[in-house]
Amino acid sequence: MVTRTVDLRSDTVTKPTEAMRTAMANAEVDDDVLSHDPTARRLETEMARITGKEAALFVPSGTMGNLICVLTHCPIRGSEVILGDSCHIHIYENGGISTIGGVHPRTVKNNEDGTMDINQMEAAIRDPRFEICYPTTRLICLENSHAHSGGRCLSPEYIDQVGELAKKYGLKLHIDGARIFNASVALGVPVDRLVQAADSVSICLSKGLGAPVGTVIVGSETFIARARILRKTLGGGMRQVGVLCAAALIALQENVGKLEGDHKKAKTLAVGLNKIKGLNVDIDSVETNIVYCDILKSVNITETKLCKILEGHGILILPEGPFRIRMVLHHQISESDVHYTLSCMQQAVNGVHGKQDGK
Repeated sequence: MVTRTVDLRSDTVTKPTEAMRTAMANAEVDDDVLSHDPTARRLETEMARITGKEAALFVPSGTMGNLICVLTHCPIRGSEVILGDSCHIHIYENGGISTIGGVHPRTVKNNEDGTMDINQMEAAIRDPRFEICYPTTRLICLENSHAHSGGRCLSPEYIDQVGELAKKYGLKLHIDGARIFNASVALGVPVDRLVQAADSVSICLSKGLGAPVGTVIVGSETFIARARILRKTLGGGMRQVGVLCAAALIALQENVGKLEGDHKKAKTLAVGLNKIKGLNVDIDSVETNIVYCDILKSVNITETKLCKILEGHGILILPEGPFRIRMVLHHQISESDVHYTLSCMQQAVNGVHGKQDGK
């Protein structure tokens, strides 16, 4: 019988803390669609301050946040956005920018560190003199930290370069900052500096920060006014939303300071996994709270089978493709949980080796 659960599927799996539940129960609320919810206003004001932007807007999810931002920047169907071929918007958000917004994605290859080559991005910008055939480039999207690259962080210098490229061609820059606080802590750079060049940013509150629900998008007052209308169009106006925003305010107060510990635990896990024969982790790529682990084919176990074995020990992880698994650390994973995971992983891999050896 499993008596312990270590949930490493994502940092979205955290449970609200007692402080969050108390804040939610006592939240002062009003109708947010009418812009009267005082707790939502407090959260939005705080997020605008942290990011150095004029205004902010609470939305139900990161997917909706990115969709609103892209559609606000690209109000004309047939607009084109330049983005990474392995970014979250392109792979994991149901193609919403196209199916709902009529926005065409033009991908540039993501490097291993989550960046895109500046020259390749510039080459991807459409020549407006041939608009009779081409879609019109209006936006560039970055992701920081970059999840599919293992939580790698984009430097402020790189983001500035992309911002200059966007300005050169009259484009806008959006940053999917679902884990921007992780990037900020890992780089030792304030959030407002990381997003200085961006026209808009979406910031998830329910990933590393541990709030139960929600994302905040930030930008100019004009941008947020347009975004508010799109939020309503997409069904994201939620009336007494201060109940959720209250928990997010607690997350900002209590959990940002825990991110450094999450990163250290991720590094401990990565180093330990790399010592297990049959597993391989690029330790240098572990900059924040995400760990990708490759299963060597010599072990003769699939990622699905390994996940199933570990589930029997109460350890929940996600398969990430052929012979690859992903683990994400968060504030509700302890050092003890990390060592327990490593012990169970060692047993699982050794058990397979033992069967191969006829033991």
